[in-house]
Amino acid sequence: CFCHFLASPAACDVDPYQVDLVPSIMNNLLNPDAIFSNNEMSLSDIEIYGFDYDYTLVFYSKHLHTLIFNAARDLLINEHRYPVEIRKYEYDPNFAIRGLHYDVQRAVLMKIDAFHYIQLGTVYRGLSVVPDEEVIEMYEGSHVPLEQMSDFYGKSSHGNTMKQFMDIFSLPEMSLLSCVNEYFLKNNIDYEPVHLYKDVKDSIRDVHIKGIMYRAIEADIEKYICYAEQTRAVLAKLADHGKKMFLITNSPSSFVDKGMRYIVGKDWRDLFDVVIVQAEKPNFFNDKRRPFRKVNEKGVLLWDKIHKLQKGQIYKQGNLYEFLKLTGWRGSKVLYFGDHIYSDLADLTLKHGWRTGAIIPELRSELRIMNTEQYIQTMTWLQTLTGLLEQMQVHRDVESQLVLQEWKKERKEMRDMTKNFFNAQFGSLFRTDQNPTYFLRRLSRFADIYMASLSCLLSYDVSHTFYPRRTPLQHELPAWSDGARAPAPAPAPGSACAPLREAHGD
Repeated sequence: CFCHFLASPAACDVDPYQVDLVPSIMNNLLNPDAIFSNNEMSLSDIEIYGFDYDYTLVFYSKHLHTLIFNAARDLLINEHRYPVEIRKYEYDPNFAIRGLHYDVQRAVLMKIDAFHYIQLGTVYRGLSVVPDEEVIEMYEGSHVPLEQMSDFYGKSSHGNTMKQFMDIFSLPEMSLLSCVNEYFLKNNIDYEPVHLYKDVKDSIRDVHIKGIMYRAIEADIEKYICYAEQTRAVLAKLADHGKKMFLITNSPSSFVDKGMRYIVGKDWRDLFDVVIVQAEKPNFFNDKRRPFRKVNEKGVLLWDKIHKLQKGQIYKQGNLYEFLKLTGWRGSKVLYFGDHIYSDLADLTLKHGWRTGAIIPELRSELRIMNTEQYIQTMTWLQTLTGLLEQMQVHRDVESQLVLQEWKKERKEMRDMTKNFFNAQFGSLFRTDQNPTYFLRRLSRFADIYMASLSCLLSYDVSHTFYPRRTPLQHELPAWSDGARAPAPAPAPGSACAPLREAHGD
């Protein structure tokens, strides 16, 4: 396309940018084990470290999501009387990504950006993509009004028709919803999408509540839990520096005990000053009425009143307000880590001033993709095309307009290619075509720092200060980097070094 452009009148205004940025970028790759900062924070100010359990202290193998999918699918058949034929569907780990929205009434799964716009090409009904024209007709454009979006915790309640799936455990739920929708659609079966959503949600919940998942993991812990000696190394490092530590999890006592014995050791309780199980987050952070109950060595709940949270003991339920009263651990001297942006982090940072750290396992794989030469070359040329379109749109002659149309077509193809680097259906967890995803918007608001796993802490001193990068605002860009969008004579060169380094996906 660029060669054709050289023959057009618009070419007279082009000052080709001759520097090949790809080699320089390849020598300055992103670190998948780094900790990224949304808000300046010094670990020297942190005296108390808190942790969630699932996907924070412990990580699970790929077998777990298959287990959850199969168990919930069987519950649909056996308890909700769904057709036995849905048993033919199996869990596909490559179908969905976290952070997607599900329109409960229309039965469509989609990716939405930080401005409530749907990324066209990522809307799925069942296992099939919905054509862009149908999406635009369905929503009278591609914008989802605020009143239709999910509520504060990502749920579809109080009139909200969207549900946002933020939990890593929700990946099999999205897949099961899509598979059952697919079966009904392919077989021309009339059904109520709201009922399907509720039945799938209840079945996934029952896999947890009825103990199906917990019993399976405890019975074959080596199959389901990824042993990580670095978890103990992180906890030991913090303990050696005199830091207080606590655990607040929704998982049951015996399940947590067996998992922690496996990944940390039988003395794991000695590392924690307070352990709270079955906390029922996020209610734990808001409901002031539920008192703590002590759990004895046999897992029996005791009835005595709790006046102090003692080291070495396990407590059930309770609430954050009582926790703060009994421990005195308040404000910015506390840093809490969790994987669920809403249930683990939102209330803590907004209402109580705790510092928060998000564990995003997907981050490591996305950064590795971004470090590949193919991705860097594609993004560099994509940014160059965008700059060319912006600068050359002033040329209104027919020949120039034809070239510009070719560039727009090529830009769309490049965007689709970039999306496919991460996930063929939905792309990156962090970006739509050009905007941050709604997931990243919430991550940026509720997490002071984020990382792929707790092991990333081992690379930093306990007094390290995290400084967020000062990225130029849109109105600051011309003054800061006039060459940021200078045109290039071929796809290999590019001028998008700064935007590319900040990008987190497609």
